[in-house]
Amino acid sequence: MAHPSKTHRRTTPPHILLRSALGAAAALCLAGAQAQTPPAEVVTITGRSAADSAGIAGFGDVPLARSPFSATVLNAAQLQEAGIATLGDITRLDAGLTDAYNAPGYWGQLAARGFTLDNRFNFRRDGLPVNAETALPIANKAALELMKGTSGIQAGTSSPGGLLNLVVKRPLARALTAGSVEWTEPGSVTLAADLARRAGSDGALGWRLNAAASHLDPATRNSRGRSHLLAAAAEWRLGNDALLEAEVETSHQRQPSTPGFSLLGDRLPDADRVDPRLNLNKQPWSLPVVFEGTTGSLRYTQPLAADWQLVAHLMQQRLRTEDRIAFPFGCSAEDDYTRYCSDGSFDLYDFRSEGERRTTRAADLTLQGTATLAGIEHHLGLGLLRSTHRARFQRQAYNWVGIGHVDGSAVLPPDPTLTDENTHRDEASTELRLQDRIELAPAWQLWLGARHSRIGRDSVRTDGSRATAYAQSFTTPWLALAWQPGPGVTAYASWGQGIESEVAPNRARYTNAGQALPALKSRQVELGLKQRGDTLQWQLALFDIVRPAWSDLRADTGLDEGACSDARPCTRRADGQARHRGIEAEAEWRIGPVSLRGSVLALQARRQGAANAERNGLRPTNVPERSAKLQAAWNLRAVPGLALLGFVTHEGDRMVLPDNRVATEGWTRLDLGARYVQRIDGARWVWRIGVDNVTDERAWKESPYQFGHAYLYPLAPRTWRAALDVTL
Repeated sequence: MAHPSKTHRRTTPPHILLRSALGAAAALCLAGAQAQTPPAEVVTITGRSAADSAGIAGFGDVPLARSPFSATVLNAAQLQEAGIATLGDITRLDAGLTDAYNAPGYWGQLAARGFTLDNRFNFRRDGLPVNAETALPIANKAALELMKGTSGIQAGTSSPGGLLNLVVKRPLARALTAGSVEWTEPGSVTLAADLARRAGSDGALGWRLNAAASHLDPATRNSRGRSHLLAAAAEWRLGNDALLEAEVETSHQRQPSTPGFSLLGDRLPDADRVDPRLNLNKQPWSLPVVFEGTTGSLRYTQPLAADWQLVAHLMQQRLRTEDRIAFPFGCSAEDDYTRYCSDGSFDLYDFRSEGERRTTRAADLTLQGTATLAGIEHHLGLGLLRSTHRARFQRQAYNWVGIGHVDGSAVLPPDPTLTDENTHRDEASTELRLQDRIELAPAWQLWLGARHSRIGRDSVRTDGSRATAYAQSFTTPWLALAWQPGPGVTAYASWGQGIESEVAPNRARYTNAGQALPALKSRQVELGLKQRGDTLQWQLALFDIVRPAWSDLRADTGLDEGACSDARPCTRRADGQARHRGIEAEAEWRIGPVSLRGSVLALQARRQGAANAERNGLRPTNVPERSAKLQAAWNLRAVPGLALLGFVTHEGDRMVLPDNRVATEGWTRLDLGARYVQRIDGARWVWRIGVDNVTDERAWKESPYQFGHAYLYPLAPRTWRAALDVTL
């Protein structure tokens, strides 16, 4: 756990490091403004362009600069520049996104505006719902679209933080032959290829192939693994401007996951004395987690008369998971299962859930077009989405095997006996949506939308016990008013609702066991202002999200007082609300050879109206109240083709326990890089080198409270990386 050489190490205070980084960025701007015009091929740090739109919103190709909602588009080039290889790493690029239990080697969890995105309901792939309870590959993704706020107009049920859409790479208008190799300290290596071609006299047929293979050897010890991806996409331009598109991807990742550290009794461990490379999942019998996935889709677009078009889109996703870990949980010696023991020991369990299978199918039919009614222009959209989710499991092992220690020294025997039941899940959803963008006047638009959803959900234990089944219907509206007072300026106000649905656990300790809970309806109000110019664009959003909360309330006292038991039964029901209010700001500035992109979030997240008054006014766990992300690029005039890159990430403190008695400190991380472009015999060579966490800052990156237990994850140590991309 402790490093003797680090005992007297002093960490730069976050506010000083952030101030220094911002000063360096300002110096970059001044130097860039005095520099000559850069060469034709320059590096820019940008999140959107004039043509950028968020397809996930469902309002067509309206530029984000004129849209009355908050959205960010991160394209493949941005992810490449920042050395981002997994979804969990994109928190470095947007202040509105933070970590929400991103365990290395496992599937990532993200939070938007302080609400954790539900991996089953808040993720889309080319606009259709997918299950993110897996390692979703991004090597064949052209962009990631994040739409923030209550998402009832885009999803039947979902967390109110927002939606994340993965946009698949499709065939290009031109031929492409590209390959890359990337190395990350100490020994991870990735090889990738990207090919695109067109065929036929008029280029009617197009295809694209992406392949990637990785040897995984990250900074965290005992975490070696491997992964690969193979993806193909094709399109066929038919007569009458119709388009038929098909794509498929298959991926595999095999790697041990990393459990978190925790409180030691009532003490928060000193992050400066904890080895961030230590993996507590290091028993001789520890097995890797395996994620396998195959996803394919078929999309047909048929233009109709008078600017109308019909789109039919089908998708299927099949996932298989082998979930295994030596899992630290609680302290039986001190009868406290929310943390580790005061002396650094913990209970260790052999957990194995093998042969997990999840299948998602979706079919969407959309009709879009423009009509003039009573002299007013309407941009209409009507859609019908049918989706099903099926999850099948086997019995699982969750067996106590002894006492471990945070120094990783304990060696314990395995116990893979299948002692516990798992739970099968089925869900079917039918959603009808209507959207209308009305041109009230040249500078005014009214945006309207409504989605009616019917869901049916069933669950049953693997032994046939504890069966539940329920159905619900609900409608979620959304509306916004947008005003363009001048060129490139948009002001808007929006209001919308979202839905979440749950059933009380079917256990004897619950008085309403197996009963469907009333659908919890969240709502958001947002005010925004955007401006786009040739060199500067920015946006500002004020939001207020209210989300009803569930609690397990004691049957005798009616209060939330901790865990339920057969002797102390509970009722799960709505209990007050979580209210998240805040302000988000984003800006992009390009002047000469310098480009900057930054975002900040100031968030006030509080519990209100809980039956237990002690809960009111408290902050949620693992949610920082402030965050700031800055990216910069400077194209050097003295060395054409060379660009220097910088990335600053700052996040405030996080609560570790629901009662707010313990909090981690805020932290700031600085990453630096360089990019050099060469042209050799018509080929484009791009060399990249970077170092993440330049100052080797030590801090607790996040503090997820999961399964009634407080966990702590450290910042990754200083890490070097290098890459070469070649395009013929």
